[in-house]
Parts: sequence; C-alpha cells; structure tokens
Amino acid sequence: MTQVLIVDDDPAILEVLRAYLGAAGYTVLDAEDGLSAWPLLTQVDVAVLDWMLPGRSGLDLARAARAAGLTLPILMLTGRGEEADKLHGLDSGMDDYVVKPFSPREVTARIRALLRRAGIQNILSAGELLIDVRGREARLSGERLDLTKLEFELLATMAQHAGLAWTRTRLLERIWGLDFPGTERVVDVHMTALRRKLGDTMDTSVGDNFSSMSSQTGKINSRPHQA
Repeated sequence: MTQVLIVDDDPAILEVLRAYLGAAGYTVLDAEDGLSAWPLLTQVDVAVLDWMLPGRSGLDLARAARAAGLTLPILMLTGRGEEADKLHGLDSGMDDYVVKPFSPREVTARIRALLRRAGIQNILSAGELLIDVRGREARLSGERLDLTKLEFELLATMAQHAGLAWTRTRLLERIWGLDFPGTERVVDVHMTALRRKLGDTMDTSVGDNFSSMSSQTGKINSRPHQA
C-alpha cells in the first residue's frame, strides 16, 4: 500500500490528514518534528512537510532529502503565501506547495497528482471503489472485497485503463497469457463472479465487448464502443 508521511507540529492537522488519507486508501506515518521525521523519509512514497517544524524545518528536510539522493515527491504545507517564498521552497527540493488554511481534499488530490507524475500509482480510485495495486486489495464503500487472484487482475486491469473497451480475446491474452489452452468463456465465468461481488458497480449483461471502467464512478459498463 502506498505510504504517506505527514510532518506537522499541529495535532489537529495530523488528525484530519490521517483521516482523509486513510479513507483514500493510503498508509499514513506521521511525526511532529523534523528530527523524528528524517529517518522516516526513506520508508515512504510521498511526504507532506510543514515548513516551520521544531528541531529541523521542512525546508531543511527537503534540501537534505535531495542532497541524499531521495527522489520521493514532497508537498510543503505553510502559512507563507508570497511568491518569493513559494519559489524558494520549490528551488529547495519541494514538488508542490499548499498554503494554510487548506482543504484536506485538495491535499489528497495533490498527493495523487504527485504520485501519478512520479509513476507511483498504487492506489486507483473511482467513485466508492478503491484498488490497492501493490497490496492487491480492493474496497467498495470502505468494505474489503474478497476477490480471487484472477478477479483482482480483471478489476485492476480495467481500472488502470479506464475508458478502454476490452473484448474477451484481449482480456484473455492480457491476464491468462497467449499460451492459455482454454476458451474465451473462462473470461465470462470470472467476470460473472466479479459482477456478483461488485453489485451495482457493474452492469449485469455480458457481451462480446467488456467495459471501460468509469474513472469518476467506478461503474463497469458492458458492450462499449471498442477502442
């Protein structure tokens, strides 16, 4: 599961970001000062640092991380909103910048964007559906889905290529491999089982073309126009 480090000396900010990021499917580590945050930077996929921290500032942490060769995305939280401060922060190793007071939804969206740009897209979300690619786990409305290995592969494949129509043949080649000795109807069997577990998130009809998953709703629609 994608890990996010939050460093802020305000317990209220830590609490609200833990809640929002946890609900978005991330594993959250946190620290209240720069000294205890430093060793955690090597353990996470992305860091959210407050500029002003006890012990060691977020700006100093960003500089040190880059000097040590760490490439993880860094999002800075600060009350400094002047252009000169933003440029100083970006030149010191930050990747993005959010001025306090901020919306936790915006911070979550910016983290997703940073991970996407960095090629780290372990958490896929669409509507109420969350898919943890690294942890091989899917949740619908917060509830963990009990999926087989092949059902998870089907779901993750369509989610990673939202909007693209998949035929039986293409899914068979992608997931089962070109040398699979069975027939295309094996795809129907697993799609039917997946539909039962996803309920209203998937249409119930099975056609020659399987669906594009909507990136907004997570709904998987059958018989789309083939891409």
